[in-house]
Amino acid sequence: MKLLIIYTYPNHQSLNYEFLQKVLLGSKENSHIKELQVLDLYEENFNPLLVFNERKRRRDMHIDPSTEKYRNQIIWADKIVFIYPIWWGRPPSMLMGYIDQLFASNFAYKDKKGLFPEGLLKGKSVVCISTMKGPAYYPLLWLHNAHKILMKRALFNFVGIKKVKFFEFGNMESPKGNQWKKLERIYKYFKKIHH
Repeated sequence: MKLLIIYTYPNHQSLNYEFLQKVLLGSKENSHIKELQVLDLYEENFNPLLVFNERKRRRDMHIDPSTEKYRNQIIWADKIVFIYPIWWGRPPSMLMGYIDQLFASNFAYKDKKGLFPEGLLKGKSVVCISTMKGPAYYPLLWLHNAHKILMKRALFNFVGIKKVKFFEFGNMESPKGNQWKKLERIYKYFKKIHH
């Protein structure tokens, strides 16, 4: 299995970075994970802004040379792991900008007759590890599960990725947030996964 980890947090002295370290540690101890790449969007200075003009057309996003490296990473990966905070009920704009540019027509999906397009990323799987200040039940009860619906139904299922696992960790700024227990859970998960 080939693992692509997309890390989206601007600070390495952070709990999100500790989650990244646990993913890496568990993965390195897992004989099923043969290769691993990390894309740190902030370290990469990824530009999340969409630009369309006479020279840069939306219909050509799937062949844009400036994002070819990132498309190749997605093609290469069997499993894509996203690590990010939930801000205002959704992933950060940096990650959304990456998604806007990479999950483009004729790369991630293809329009066809009928209601839904053909997903072109079939066979891949996704793990979303997200942290938030509020309680874990907040997205479910207050936001009607908007985060999971956005990521799973509106994005991953749309492009053909059916296997999506979520870890939504709440109370992450609280001294009673059980941070180490949650870090250990992620470590154990990645140490054991095999597909």
